[in-house]
Amino acid sequence: MKTRAPSPGPILRGLFVLTALLLPLASAYPVSAQIGFGAPQNVKASATAQLGQVRPGDRLAIAVVLDHEPGFHSWPDRAQLVVPPELGEDFPAIATAIEVTAVDRGLQVGAVQWPATSEVPIDYFMTGRPTPLVSFTGRAIAYLPVEVLANASPGPASVNFTLTYQTCDETMCYPPESPAFSVPIEILSAGSSAQPSQADPTLFAGFNAAALPEASASACEPLRTNVFGRSFSMRPCGAAGFALLLLIAALGGLLLNFTPCVLPVLPLKIMAMSQAAGEPRRLAWLGAMMSLGVVAFWLTIGGAIAFVAGFTAISSLFQTGWFSFVVGLLVAAMALGMFGLFELRLPQSVYRFNPSQDTPQGSFLFGVMTAVLSTPCTAPFMGSAAAWAATQRASLTLATFVAIGAGMALPYFLLSLRPGLVHRMPRSGPASLVVKQVMGLFMLAVAAFFLGIPVAGWLQTPPDPPTRGYWWLVLLFVLIACAWMILKTFQLTRSPLRRGLFGGSGLLAAVTALALTPGLASQGPIDWVYYTPERLAAAEAESKVVVLDFTAEWCLNCKALEAGVLNQDRVVELLAQPSVIPMKVDLTGDNPEGRAMLRQLDWVGIPLLAVFGPGTGYQDTPLKFDSYTIGTIESALESAARRGTAELP
Repeated sequence: MKTRAPSPGPILRGLFVLTALLLPLASAYPVSAQIGFGAPQNVKASATAQLGQVRPGDRLAIAVVLDHEPGFHSWPDRAQLVVPPELGEDFPAIATAIEVTAVDRGLQVGAVQWPATSEVPIDYFMTGRPTPLVSFTGRAIAYLPVEVLANASPGPASVNFTLTYQTCDETMCYPPESPAFSVPIEILSAGSSAQPSQADPTLFAGFNAAALPEASASACEPLRTNVFGRSFSMRPCGAAGFALLLLIAALGGLLLNFTPCVLPVLPLKIMAMSQAAGEPRRLAWLGAMMSLGVVAFWLTIGGAIAFVAGFTAISSLFQTGWFSFVVGLLVAAMALGMFGLFELRLPQSVYRFNPSQDTPQGSFLFGVMTAVLSTPCTAPFMGSAAAWAATQRASLTLATFVAIGAGMALPYFLLSLRPGLVHRMPRSGPASLVVKQVMGLFMLAVAAFFLGIPVAGWLQTPPDPPTRGYWWLVLLFVLIACAWMILKTFQLTRSPLRRGLFGGSGLLAAVTALALTPGLASQGPIDWVYYTPERLAAAEAESKVVVLDFTAEWCLNCKALEAGVLNQDRVVELLAQPSVIPMKVDLTGDNPEGRAMLRQLDWVGIPLLAVFGPGTGYQDTPLKFDSYTIGTIESALESAARRGTAELP
């Protein structure tokens, strides 16, 4: 069983509290280490852009400067941090770090280039025997590389980041500081004749411009997707490329209708549409309104990604838990209403906006709810298109998400134009009632899933895994639905064909649920190490191959890949090798370190499997897959273990 490295955060907080309590006794009793209080003025932090004005295709750096007065130093970055053995491995050293918090569209930020270190003598334990410590001293300049993309729009832009550092002198360290910076950069038009303003060139003498990637040669970034181990790439340039992009997004939206998130509600909508099957115009109008509701939801998501700071992906909906909780309550209310267990008596004014599905307003809202239910399930094409669109200019983002909505809405709109396809659905009577009851029970299972997700997240303490006990409640409702379906089928019909079809379907669904739930409710056969930056750095120091699995309780695609691929005997055997560390990043609850790692990998959604190793590099070129097979993992592990440049399998 792998052990987990202790986090320095609780230790540091404990030291601060302990020091505060014992500070009055400091003159009478020696202490083993000292932590000063109050922000020292002996280190000044600043940030300056190499170029104040840039054009598309330019490359520049932001100089992040720490000016230390004589006798003062700060801990280096994590890669260069070395805690002397005399201080003990649990000594709460705070590495200098730069965390990019926001980057305007058109700019791309690379890996930080850290300055060289020097050794300074320290005596934190006041033993009279100084110890050399690797530190940043004097003027230490870190460089944050920035590339202006070829499709960048003219206008003001900025790079926002937080600098964290801890100042020390020879005998004590002070509380860490985390100043925030917003560095402005004005983007000129490509044909502008203005001369870009340039900062003091001596400040950037140590910047290695060759480490930056070549400027984008095209006005559009490539869209890459990986479907079960087969990689595809395209550049949506020009009219043909843009049309292909929209087609891929629409295909992903269409596939959402066949996910377990959406399937329970489809028969309900088809039954509601069948009520108007004898009125083609009314049926077409209701179908159009439902389709509009689906598209409106995805357009809203695209608008949030394009214009709302901090909202970067569909998964942002689930980060607080309240979205999932409210959806669960709404689905449960819909299910209970289908059983006739309650009837709301509202003021007459409310009935002007009738929520019934056979009204335009009700059809629109049902379309919105159908799209909401699809959010935990993202088809491979849809996920890749959405992730790519989240990094593009607003018009492309909105167009891509409209295409996703149109693809999802297409089947309902086509059904509304062909009354004959829905005319045979039962409109009333015992058969119709049974369908509503069975679908209502399945919707209670869906509600249990959506309600269980936030509860699991609220009870979780990252990086530890959340509970999965709510899957047993989901199973209970599924089994009740299947049993009711089988019982009522045999009561309502004597036809061997119908009994075999509907009764057999209920039995098959029950057996499948019984087979899958134990795996979904358990943590699986893999001895996962739960991600922290320290654990990944330790694995890198040992030249281990790291399989980093990004997952969450609300991500049903993650569950499917886990059950169908990761938990298979061959993969379990591969990940149990001494040279391999299976590491999981669970984003169910509040996990800022996990989300930061996802951003560092230039990815915005999950599922994602990233494979690091000596053959791929640990920061720059990991192998990344949003869908994969057993063969994909075998090839990726082989490439990651091999030194040299690895290629995607």
